[in-house]
Amino acid sequence: MLGVVITGHGGFASGLLQAVEQVIGPQMQCVAVDFPEGMCTETLKKALEAACCQCDQGEGLVFLTDLLGGSPFRQAAQMALNHPAYQVITGTNMQMAAEMMLERDGMTATEFRDMALECGHRGLTSLWHEQQRERQASQGIDGI
Repeated sequence: MLGVVITGHGGFASGLLQAVEQVIGPQMQCVAVDFPEGMCTETLKKALEAACCQCDQGEGLVFLTDLLGGSPFRQAAQMALNHPAYQVITGTNMQMAAEMMLERDGMTATEFRDMALECGHRGLTSLWHEQQRERQASQGIDGI
């Protein structure tokens, strides 16, 4: 199974993992690494390395990060550059994380990455757009 390390600023990672597990149940080979205020990047790097050791059982690993360019993203990116079976996804949201946890068994990190981006885009919408989609579906109209 593909390993997953969730990381982000403050309590983002542990909060997201807790929410995902509340919805879909406990997750194997998945660890949250928070980056609270006051933590240095060297400590974050060591925590991410430990999480990788815990989660990667030889089938690859995906980092789910909160913010493009932030310290958690940059540290994960450095690690992924040295591991061809690692991928980094940023802008992680609850929809994508929950759906992808259910889909990750048997996937490569690259397959996970590509599917996660599609899933994350689907999860980013508005009430108005969903109402329009429902209205069009009930009228038999395709697309918005």
